[in-house]
Amino acid sequence: MLTGDLDRLLAAEIGAVAPRSVITSAGTWQPGPPGSAPGTYATPVAFRLAGGDRAGQLRIARTLAAALRRGDWVRSATVTGGYVTVTVTPDALAGLAARITAAGPACARSTALAGTTVPAPPDPDLAAAAGWADARRRLAAFLTGRLAEVAGARTFPALPAERNPVPGPGPRRATGPVADALDYAGAGAIRYALARLPPGAPARVDPCHAAGHRTDVPAYAVRYAHAHAASALRQAADLGLSLGEAAEFGPRRLAHPSEQALLAELSWLPERVAGAARRARPDTFPRYLERLAGAYFDCHEQCPAVWPGLAVGGPQIAARLWLAAATATALRAGLDLLGVDAPARL
Repeated sequence: MLTGDLDRLLAAEIGAVAPRSVITSAGTWQPGPPGSAPGTYATPVAFRLAGGDRAGQLRIARTLAAALRRGDWVRSATVTGGYVTVTVTPDALAGLAARITAAGPACARSTALAGTTVPAPPDPDLAAAAGWADARRRLAAFLTGRLAEVAGARTFPALPAERNPVPGPGPRRATGPVADALDYAGAGAIRYALARLPPGAPARVDPCHAAGHRTDVPAYAVRYAHAHAASALRQAADLGLSLGEAAEFGPRRLAHPSEQALLAELSWLPERVAGAARRARPDTFPRYLERLAGAYFDCHEQCPAVWPGLAVGGPQIAARLWLAAATATALRAGLDLLGVDAPARL
């Protein structure tokens, strides 16, 4: 969401120099330099706009930094070597807790790929795949189109390759390594494991590992983080505690480093959707969800929203409940994009 807000600040300046396709073709935002404060983003867009003109790069970068400083929620915008690095205010970063919760599934949407058109193959029947390589190829093509659409691209139907019909008088149970793995580990676990396989890696999933209920199993870790955040909200409700009204949300209550780190990961959700689609690398998106889940667990360890013996709420508890709700919302949106269920209990 914040990267989209930053794009809107840049839009008028960029529109005067180049078409939007310069941005959508390569992306706008990257993490800030190592050691940057949470809520720091860097853009190399001045390099692309200048077309190799070094003097032009610096001039354009300074113009873009000035445009970014017009936002009262921007703390700083500086130029280093042609890069523009911007840091938002702590309140703007913490405000994501309420914004993401209010947005619901739409929290992953953006206009980062507006103006582009991509094919959108149908969701594949993984059980009918000829093997692991076929299953990965079909799922990757589907997820690329799905993520691109959420990032604002126009999509058109792309028909799957023809397959020979299975002979026989009626429908048969699918057989083969993928179908057997789906039966053993469940559709969600296998689909997630396939989705995160990068190109060039062996196209195979170990169903025994995928079915494990351990936090070193990526699919389980992400789904468990969602279930844990949802559980925190249920526990709070049982204690008579609630988030309260969004207008009463106190962003300055989320100032602990672990809370800031979680908010920073949450801020990248729409950009990570767009980046995975732009590069046709949907495998990078599940890995982002794993980092988000890890940031949530770290935050819970140090700043739990609820704990045994809690009896009285207050602004601090309410702010942490907003953060738990935002995490659950973002993880569910991400899992939904992958076609993997997000259970409220595990």
